[in-house]
Amino acid sequence: MGVTFEDILLASSILLFISILISKSLGRFGVPALILFLGVGMLAGSEGLGKIHFNDPQTAQSLGTIALTFILFSGGLDTRWESTKPILWRGVLLATVGVFITAMALGGFVYLVTDLTILESLLLGSIVSSTDAAAVFSILRSKNIGLKNNLRPTLELESGSNDPMAYFLTVSFTFLILNQEASIWQLVPMFFMQMSIGAVAGIAMGRIMTWVINRIQLEQEGLYPALTMAMVIFAYAFTNAINGNGFLAVYVSAVILGNRNFIHKRSLTKFYDGVAWLMQILMFLTLGLLVFPSHMVPVVGLGLLISLFLIFVARPLSVFLSMAFFRNTIQDKLYVSWVGLRGAVPIVFATYPMLAGIEKSEMIFNIVFFIVLTSVMLQGTSLTTVAKWLNLSEKDKKHKKYQFDLEMEYDLKSELTEIEVPADSPAAGRTLVDLHFPKGVLIVLINRNKKFVTPNGATRLEPNDKLFVMTDNEEELVRVNEMLGYEVE
Repeated sequence: MGVTFEDILLASSILLFISILISKSLGRFGVPALILFLGVGMLAGSEGLGKIHFNDPQTAQSLGTIALTFILFSGGLDTRWESTKPILWRGVLLATVGVFITAMALGGFVYLVTDLTILESLLLGSIVSSTDAAAVFSILRSKNIGLKNNLRPTLELESGSNDPMAYFLTVSFTFLILNQEASIWQLVPMFFMQMSIGAVAGIAMGRIMTWVINRIQLEQEGLYPALTMAMVIFAYAFTNAINGNGFLAVYVSAVILGNRNFIHKRSLTKFYDGVAWLMQILMFLTLGLLVFPSHMVPVVGLGLLISLFLIFVARPLSVFLSMAFFRNTIQDKLYVSWVGLRGAVPIVFATYPMLAGIEKSEMIFNIVFFIVLTSVMLQGTSLTTVAKWLNLSEKDKKHKKYQFDLEMEYDLKSELTEIEVPADSPAAGRTLVDLHFPKGVLIVLINRNKKFVTPNGATRLEPNDKLFVMTDNEEELVRVNEMLGYEVE
């Protein structure tokens, strides 16, 4: 009896449902959701309880490419320029020079401890050279980890922008293995061309997306997600067609779009957050199905050795060299080194040599898979603990912002900022009219002991009141913080 499309849909829905339930149940114990999705895929595979036979690297690669595109777009939408600007060059160096150093260092070590050729070793190093955006975004945000010294935006910028470099290295070394007569120096101008075209295309597409969304005036609000989805896919595909890096173009366009005002901004941001999670789940489930656990047993010892070298030598080496020009403490560099999470992206990249027909591609794939398992289980479960050990953990001092979905084309502040009145605030006990807040500041609402108060001039502030403040001026917001007793840096 053949497998019907309905059977595939049924199995997919069951796997998706089980994955979400397991992640909810075990996530409270610190087990990363992503590793749980991967485990469900392996259990459902041909050597697991589900006996679902899946051995199609081409499909896995295609799904992985689509998934990564939307994960990067969602991450870019949430990237705030004001927090990224101070650490821009630090993140860029980690995403380029850092990835290159990781690939070279790990490749050299693999060459020494395996029977792989130097090019095959460097290929393996390239595949696992980037930190995974899906893993870093999901773990940092789901655990709400607060970090000192702008480390969180540094880590998110690096993970969101370093896949293009790893992709270029992976494709390049695959090409060199298949074309032994070619020179690595031929690839240098290609690298700069791909990155330049990708960055320019991303900037252009980000501006075009903003203009189109604000000007097209669709009658049905539900069409806006479909519209942006079409533009995201176009940004990736068109950039690749003109020999640019599509992943970089998608991420840059999302950053440009996310830092501009456009209609339905709140609903679109939430929509792509959901899409990113769905893509992560599907990607890990698919890759879990693709793995044959029995094939991993022979490489467990070797995989563990390579993984430990990556975590404790190659990654720290790349971080310390990349951040040598910046004023960061040893603790900062150690923590950035530890957050070198590898996720589904290296597994997707490992399908490239398999599809190219490279002789030892299956061995490379199994080692990469084991590295990912080790990384997420060891590093992903200990991010909070290590931050505390290094004295880098802190309560998030940033005020919560609530975004309105205003359908306006002109520049308008559409955010409410939540500010809590400190227990020892000099403003406590005083009326709003006596405080003389700046003229551009509007106190819209007060949350007092989980009950909402509509303020007027005679309303007296109480300790621990949560004020919902609307203003279109950051300096006025700073002034409000000072009046409430916050120390403003």
